[in-house]
Amino acid sequence: QVQLVESGGGLVQAGGSLRLSCAASGRTFSTYTMGWFRQAPEKQREFVALTRYIHARTYYADYADSVRGRFTISRNDDTLYLQMNSLKPEDTAVYYCAASPTTSRYSSDYGIWGQGTQVTVSS
Repeated sequence: QVQLVESGGGLVQAGGSLRLSCAASGRTFSTYTMGWFRQAPEKQREFVALTRYIHARTYYADYADSVRGRFTISRNDDTLYLQMNSLKPEDTAVYYCAASPTTSRYSSDYGIWGQGTQVTVSS
């Protein structure tokens, strides 16, 4: 059974940090693009970051403008990470990891999703 399971969410003050993890199982995702998305209450799900293996332990990464310079996406074997620094109240959302055979910022291109983990940033 293919599965993605997120963890690491929680409550943090503005300016603080959190590290999200996403454990993949059921198949190998080494050739897949892995992404993070988030959804705040009453808002559409939005792209946060993605990473794709290129070659020779080199990975391509892309970030939404709103998080570039503050968030870092990485992966190790079948675990995906999102290091979030300098958090802001507007980062409050449910964060989802997802897998896609294509490199895309569009959530509709991702067919495998985790259940999500809540991140709340207080002001």
